Amino acid sequence: MPLDQFASQLGLSELQLALGVVGVLFLVWVVIYNVRNARAKSKVTEERVEPSSNVFHEEPSEVSPVSVHPVNQFPAPQTIDPRIDCVITLRFNQAISGVEILDALKSWSDLPIAWMADGLHATGPNEGVWETLEADHSYLEIQLAVQLASRRGPIGVLELSDFCSRVQALAESLDAQIDMPAVNAMLESAKELDALAAQSDILLGMNIVFDQQTWSWPHIESALTQRGYRMSPQGYVFEYAVDGKPVFRTGAFDRQAPIEQITFLLEVPIVAQHLRPFELMLNEAADVAQALQGRLVDDNGVHLTENSVYVIRQQLDSLYAQLDKAGIPAGSSTALRLFS
Repeated sequence: MPLDQFASQLGLSELQLALGVVGVLFLVWVVIYNVRNARAKSKVTEERVEPSSNVFHEEPSEVSPVSVHPVNQFPAPQTIDPRIDCVITLRFNQAISGVEILDALKSWSDLPIAWMADGLHATGPNEGVWETLEADHSYLEIQLAVQLASRRGPIGVLELSDFCSRVQALAESLDAQIDMPAVNAMLESAKELDALAAQSDILLGMNIVFDQQTWSWPHIESALTQRGYRMSPQGYVFEYAVDGKPVFRTGAFDRQAPIEQITFLLEVPIVAQHLRPFELMLNEAADVAQALQGRLVDDNGVHLTENSVYVIRQQLDSLYAQLDKAGIPAGSSTALRLFS
């Protein structure tokens, strides 16, 4: 029977049927591999001698302690978070050196998506603590993770399949048991996370319009700098910070042309609610408008009234509650990764 007819009888599209088959094959492979691995381990358990605690702490020649930072990983260390990451665990029957794991991961440098790896420290004062992989440490388990969604959208089927295949190959090379979620479940989680991000990724803007006169760049620069704004590294954009962390910013300026308005922008999900970022931006915009004889309006050019401000506050409260319910509070490290 042709594939399209078979899928039609099941009430599925060809893509859904194909994804289902892939998920089942992955699950069967994991079960078979773990059973086979467990049986092989049980046969040789009595012949094995547990290594002493210092076996994996000897300094290997020409190898110094390094963290896993392949080319395609995040530029700064990130914490694996099951709320936004696909997490696959590899477990070892006895401690394995970080050097061996790192050597096996060298081939991952061409993986086209960012990924992370943590290890469960096996010995010493940090025993039982998860940490970024280090060459001179030993581990009983490792977790490998890839982010399921970001502002670029959900992870793709091919990207996730490539990641899972590499983890499977790593498990075989390190003689580890593997604990991997079903592929279909991971793809569904990615879609749900992407939908949440799309609903919550709000860029709130307001403008100061100068009806009576325009201002030069030096005048605007001086006015904002005196109020504590700082120039963004990205160009002619000013940032307003609290305790060194940007809360909101202005739009970009053309310093060669007369300035007819100033735009203030707040990326709602990446700033903590307790900082009251909307109130800060509103008050600052009102003060700057008064100082420069401007008029405060919303993105549609409508004058900001008390009623419109009240409506915005209600919408923001709803958004913050939605993020809190998902376990991704605004401004948290998880939110910063999701909305990147």
